[in-house]
Amino acid sequence: MLAVRRLGCMTLTLEELEQDPHAALARIRPVAWVEALGGWVVAGRELAMQVMRDPATFTVDDPRFSTAQVVGPSMLSLDDSAHALHREPFEHPFGLAQTRARFNAFVEAETDRLMSALDGGSADIRRTVAGPLSAAVVAYSLGLPSTEAATVLKWYEAISASVSGVSAGRPVTAEGAAAFAKLSAHVASGINSGDSLIGEASLAGLGTDEVVANAAVLMFGGIETTEGMITNALLHLLTNRDQLDLVLADLDLLPNAIEESLRLEPAAAVVDRYATRDVSLAGVEVSGGDLVTVSLAGANRDPAVFPDPDRYDVRRSNARRHLAFASGPHICLGMHLARLEAVTALTALLTRLPDLRLDPAGSHPPRGLVFRKPSALHVLWTS
Repeated sequence: MLAVRRLGCMTLTLEELEQDPHAALARIRPVAWVEALGGWVVAGRELAMQVMRDPATFTVDDPRFSTAQVVGPSMLSLDDSAHALHREPFEHPFGLAQTRARFNAFVEAETDRLMSALDGGSADIRRTVAGPLSAAVVAYSLGLPSTEAATVLKWYEAISASVSGVSAGRPVTAEGAAAFAKLSAHVASGINSGDSLIGEASLAGLGTDEVVANAAVLMFGGIETTEGMITNALLHLLTNRDQLDLVLADLDLLPNAIEESLRLEPAAAVVDRYATRDVSLAGVEVSGGDLVTVSLAGANRDPAVFPDPDRYDVRRSNARRHLAFASGPHICLGMHLARLEAVTALTALLTRLPDLRLDPAGSHPPRGLVFRKPSALHVLWTS
């Protein structure tokens, strides 16, 4: 086993994986042992799907699972019947038809409100549109008691940073624990306050701690996925002028432009699994108990599926074959809502801000081990 690991081992640093992992992921595809993570990294698309669709062999139900260490057991960190118990109360409201009927008006109104507040010809889109929109929609979708979106976003950022740190081998942060305690109290106060998704989950048999943990997980998905989708897609468009021109000439291309951005830079770059038994993966021998990290970022640039995989192409015919929302029983619950928000927000940004362009003094590339997006996305337009 050790000999096989040495043969399949890649020397990668956490800094390399956080800053710009794509060249390194191409070198290790389809799978290799990465000492910096203490586990196997899967970077081929077909192999990634195999792992994510086989929870009996590759489980999330392990005490090392990063999100569970911060928020407790939830639909994200359980498999089989326990997973179904936690996920089922939240599943139906996020179906495609239900999402459009329930959220379309709210998303449009909130986007209009945020856009109307922009002035002066410059803004950090992450802080003024993408983050506030995603936080407001999460609070609305769960039926949380009234609170400022900025407060929800602040809690989320502390919890997200703590989860990312755990994935990199660091302990849960005091800030993350404090933020989760505040979120817990807030969710608990709203469980019995009328008709809401968290109230329905409680009536379905989940205890308060279980409702809170799942609300935190949905907050992760609802904020991280949407904020990352909007900022990464806008960054891709503004740094590829020829592709932006195609979209501006035909806004029907925008949904596929967003899918192509998700392929190139998924907001959630990795998902973790743990081998339940000894198993062979593409010629390497994985031992029971080993960490198996599925790189969605690596799978999405697999040249066997996506020709010229590093190129941003808004007309790519198979862009939606990306795995940015994962696959298998843990596929993203809110993917339809995230798409609705991204299309609505980006349509508004591209049509309401004339001559929209990056501010060269204030834009940053995506960065992060687990969650990847720009720390800021400053833009200019003609006011």
